[in-house]
Amino acid sequence: MSKQLYDLLNQEVANFTVMYTKLHNFHWFIKGAHFYQLHEKFEEMYDEITDYLDQTAERLLMLEQRPIATLKECLEKTTIKEAENVFSEKDMIMTLVNDYSQINQEIIEGINLSSDDDVTNDLFVQIKTSFDKHIWMLKALLK
Repeated sequence: MSKQLYDLLNQEVANFTVMYTKLHNFHWFIKGAHFYQLHEKFEEMYDEITDYLDQTAERLLMLEQRPIATLKECLEKTTIKEAENVFSEKDMIMTLVNDYSQINQEIIEGINLSSDDDVTNDLFVQIKTSFDKHIWMLKALLK
């Protein structure tokens, strides 16, 4: 495994950890016209992120690498920001579109870096497929 791919996998461990917390924040504090739908959707999304976090960390372990495992490491390595304030419904949606888009760009890089590792490549493709749908659905709420 290249150092570049190892670093990218760990970066996604960090991003998924931060995203998990952010989605909980939004789940707890959502208000507005789409409260019911978004409250449930955010729960579905953080459950999914938990699965991707676990799969990514375990993939690193299978490749005899060390996944980052502390909040300090995650906050140092993440490319997205924590949710520091309570947001409006629109701000939450826009934030998630931006975060999912940012991670998706990194996942595309991972797809390219893992072309000789079918298992890691498949994981990245699975994540990208899901994130593409989330981005599409969230953007539809902004129209």
